[in-house]
Amino acid sequence: MSQVVPPADELEELRQLKARYCRFLDTKDVESWRGVFTPDLVVTLDMAVGVAGADPQTAAPIEGVDNFVPMVLGGLEGVATVHHCHTPELALTSATTATGIWAMEDMLFFADGGQLHGAGHYHETYEKRDGCWRIKTLHLTRTILRMSGGNGS
Repeated sequence: MSQVVPPADELEELRQLKARYCRFLDTKDVESWRGVFTPDLVVTLDMAVGVAGADPQTAAPIEGVDNFVPMVLGGLEGVATVHHCHTPELALTSATTATGIWAMEDMLFFADGGQLHGAGHYHETYEKRDGCWRIKTLHLTRTILRMSGGNGS
């Protein structure tokens, strides 16, 4: 007999999923980070701040966890990172699907002394497969993106 999980517990599972996303990314735990996503993940990244309708320079979608994880973690090799997510707006859309928007802040510290400080929002959809919630789509929008320091600056 299947057990019905109360909605509050489902929402807590989604909060825990996003916490693991940040921890596994910052600790560069590749296999665990891969596990927070569905295999058919689709990611869209805004490469600049979008303000008042300005072009946020959205990159082409990255399709599949096998494309996304190595691209991100390869680009962060030797980079210390801090990712924080706050104030989730979560909604269950069915027994196996949900949506969420998270305020986020990230800091990257490069070996040459350069730093990136960013903020924005993760717009996500989730799917529950085999009893576990996973991120199915992720769109990162930016409200702040500042680079400083490093060799040559």
